[in-house]
Amino acid sequence: MPKHTPSSLNPRSPLVLDTRELPRRPGSLRTVKRVAAAPADLGLEMIGVPEGADLDLDLSLQSVSEGVLVSGTVSGPVRGECGRCLRPIEDSLTVPIQELYAYENSTTDETTDEDEVGRMQGDLIDLEPALRDAVVLTLPTNPLCRTDCPGLCPECGVHWDDLPADHSHQQIDPRWAGLSQLTRKEE
Repeated sequence: MPKHTPSSLNPRSPLVLDTRELPRRPGSLRTVKRVAAAPADLGLEMIGVPEGADLDLDLSLQSVSEGVLVSGTVSGPVRGECGRCLRPIEDSLTVPIQELYAYENSTTDETTDEDEVGRMQGDLIDLEPALRDAVVLTLPTNPLCRTDCPGLCPECGVHWDDLPADHSHQQIDPRWAGLSQLTRKEE
C-alpha cells in the first residue's frame, strides 16, 4: 500500500476528520457531529444512498496508544427499487461505524498489517472507506418494497397486486379444447 502524504487529503472535506485538537494521550475523547454530502456510488446495484444526500455523522474520536478509534453512527436516506416488482423504494438507514486509524509511524502488533488498519495522514483521517464499508455491508443485495411483495406476473409483467385473483395465462392445447367444453357444461 503506498504511503500518502498529508497533502493528499483535503482537511475541509466533510468526510475528512482533523485530529489536531485531540490530544494523543490514550483516553482523550472528542465528539464530532456534522452533516456531510454522500459520495458517489455509495450503495449496490439496486439500492444505495443518493449522491450528495445528507449523511448525519455522530462520531466520537478517542485516542488510543496505536492511533485514533473512531466510533459512532451514520444516518441517511436510501433509494432504490424492489427486486421483485421494480417499484421505487425510499427509506433511511442508521449504521454503526467503528474503525481504528493508526498513527503514521505506529508499528504495534495491532497496526502492522496495513490492509487491516487505516492509517492517518498527518493529523487527518479519511472516513470515506470506513463509511462506505459500513453502509454497503448493511444494504440488502435484493431489496424489497415490503416483505410480502408478490412481484410481477411472469407472462404479462403486471404487478400481482394489480391483477384479479383469478388471473391466468393458461393456454389450452387445441387438441384438448373439446374436453374443456365438457367441464364447462357440468358447471
